[in-house]
Amino acid sequence: MRILGLVSLAVGIALLLFGINSSQAFTEKVVEDVTGRYTDNTMWYIIGGIAMIIGGGALTLFGRAK
Repeated sequence: MRILGLVSLAVGIALLLFGINSSQAFTEKVVEDVTGRYTDNTMWYIIGGIAMIIGGGALTLFGRAK
């Protein structure tokens, strides 16, 4: 379980970084200026990354070692 937690943690960090990076793109800034929020894809990357970091961290800390 701990290996699965570490993998989830790594994927979550990658998703979060990808979402933060895409939020700084020119087209994303234009959409944010017009609508006042990020696009759905960027929000899913950020939310999914945070969720996977929390879940992966919990599995890593509290998961059973075999």
